[in-house]
Amino acid sequence: MKHLTLIGLALGLGFGGVAKAAEPIGLCLFGTYRLADGQLVDVGPTDGGMRWRRMDGTTGKITKGADGVWTSRQGWTARPDGITASFGDCAQDTLIFAGQAGHRLKFEVQDTRFQGDGVALRGRLVLPPGKGPVPIAILVHGSESNAAVENNSTQRIWPANGVGVFVYDKRGTGGSEGRYNQDFRQLARDAAAAVTEARRLAGSRAGRVGLDGGSQGGWIAPLAATLTPVDFVVARFGMAESALAEDRGEVMQGLTDRGHGPEILAKAREVTDATGKVMTSNFTDGWVELEAVRKRYGAEPWFKDIKGEFSGQILSAPEAAGRIAGPFFNQGTSWDYEPLPVLRALDTPMLWILAGSDREAPPAETRRRLVALAREGRPIQVLEYPNTDRGIVEFETGADGKRTPIRYADGYYGAVLDFEKTGTLSGRYGAALRLTDGLKP
Repeated sequence: MKHLTLIGLALGLGFGGVAKAAEPIGLCLFGTYRLADGQLVDVGPTDGGMRWRRMDGTTGKITKGADGVWTSRQGWTARPDGITASFGDCAQDTLIFAGQAGHRLKFEVQDTRFQGDGVALRGRLVLPPGKGPVPIAILVHGSESNAAVENNSTQRIWPANGVGVFVYDKRGTGGSEGRYNQDFRQLARDAAAAVTEARRLAGSRAGRVGLDGGSQGGWIAPLAATLTPVDFVVARFGMAESALAEDRGEVMQGLTDRGHGPEILAKAREVTDATGKVMTSNFTDGWVELEAVRKRYGAEPWFKDIKGEFSGQILSAPEAAGRIAGPFFNQGTSWDYEPLPVLRALDTPMLWILAGSDREAPPAETRRRLVALAREGRPIQVLEYPNTDRGIVEFETGADGKRTPIRYADGYYGAVLDFEKTGTLSGRYGAALRLTDGLKP
């Protein structure tokens, strides 16, 4: 969840609104296809091409060659994986993927506009074909600023597996009105309104209805569940700590990865306390404390290794530039929001899925809190995928320490779908650790 970029402003660079995105490549080809062997492959938008995803978590980016054949590269790497794809024309709904013929699945789709918290929002209900009730997941956004109705592949993958989806553009993005922000309470009211609209559109087809949020959605979805009745909440790679803790945890993890020990981490905590005060005061306070830690530690080798969500950027900007520029990038983040009381009070069954090696939101304290809540008797189940980063993606690490995602974890999709369908988890879900199984109050 990125909040600001001060360096460019400190150098006098301008800034503007979000540019209108070009029409995605392959727009009329997007969809979930069933192959001859019965397996599913989804094809959707990505920068400069299209991205395919399979239910086992494998994925790749395909780009079109001069011969009309789409060639794939593994995960988010530049490495060819040997997969090619070709499509019929837009009216044919056909695909040949890795040598297998497939056809595009059709769903029941209703586009809508509905009233959020004071603004009109664009939404879409996507249901599997049929007449009977189905579970419906309301997709709660993370901090991304793109249009979910156009870009979120879950709106196809879930209905292909028997789970309906209501997807909506968050305020200030895509076809929704309002100003983009990160005010968790207001966004939770928008999400609660989306639940109401999904139930209205689905009518008698609405079975289990719940909230499914990733990243920032891990704060918003449980909060929305306090505003409207739902049957489940899913929080993927979210945090059971405050937004300030995300920056602090990322700073500490980065320093640990660079070999710094407890003594340095204790000093770094003084730094994040100061940068946190600057951020929460909207850049009006905390500068005295920040200058004090700069003088105390600025010459020490570890100081330059501080990154985080915002701490490294605040440290890199002079006070005058920060005071002037910082408020322009204030997105109204709910720094004061503490999720633990909400999670402790909720009776709604929840599934949390953690990325065990998440650098952006290190999971140690979230894991501890969730397990403790489950032990208290809260209806929380926790899965953790070891050796995965943000998004529950497996990765390879280069000599420079940079991680490149190569696939989603096997079993990840299946776990979410099973929970949304039944409220239970059965069997194994790839390498997932089931942290709350067998816990008793």
